Amino acid sequence: MLKIEKLNQYYGESHTLWDLDFEAPEGECTCIMGRNGVGKTTLLQCIMGLLPVESGAINHLGNDIASANAEKRAEIGIGYVPQGRQIFPLLSVEENLQIGLPVRSDRKKEVPSFIFELFPVLKEMLGRRGGDLSGGQQQQLAIGRALVIDPKLLILDEPTEGIQPNVVAEIGDIIRKLNREIGLTVILVEQKLPFARKVADRFTILDRGRSVATGEIDDLNDEIIQQYLTV
Repeated sequence: MLKIEKLNQYYGESHTLWDLDFEAPEGECTCIMGRNGVGKTTLLQCIMGLLPVESGAINHLGNDIASANAEKRAEIGIGYVPQGRQIFPLLSVEENLQIGLPVRSDRKKEVPSFIFELFPVLKEMLGRRGGDLSGGQQQQLAIGRALVIDPKLLILDEPTEGIQPNVVAEIGDIIRKLNREIGLTVILVEQKLPFARKVADRFTILDRGRSVATGEIDDLNDEIIQQYLTV
């Protein structure tokens, strides 16, 4: 589904990603992990075309998209839920959801009903402003907005951050459903180990802009956790 090879990225003179290799197999949930500041969000923004890359390949379904802009990546079916949700607070829930409709390949004019089956609270609050929702409801709105484009690949940057435990559990169940029942490929950045173990099939750990460990989620042992994840 997505394969990255020898990716290098800079912020000014700072070299942030170093010859980074990463792979997200089709139909699986791959969790990107690591301490704060190691390049996780930078990697996601490179995948989405929000940051330029210095060199390397980003291969999506057989096509190198490293030079494609963010709009093109949405059109080819990559949905993105950024850290902090970044919904439009002054727009209604319905308006937030409708933003993704123009990039759908089928040019559907209405928000798909399955969005409301996944997130019933959004249907109840269609007329409410996004900024009036709770943090958990905003996260559900952000995920719903990403799903509106009918993605083949869904990327989520710390979807549990600042969310109450009951909603965290709901989001975990929804990710599992999207991945394992619908077959949606998922890339997830997550700090919470129990959540990662619940939803992910595979993991990749970053350290100082490099990929230092990767494998099946069951291979994420105490030694790896102590070396790369414990603060």
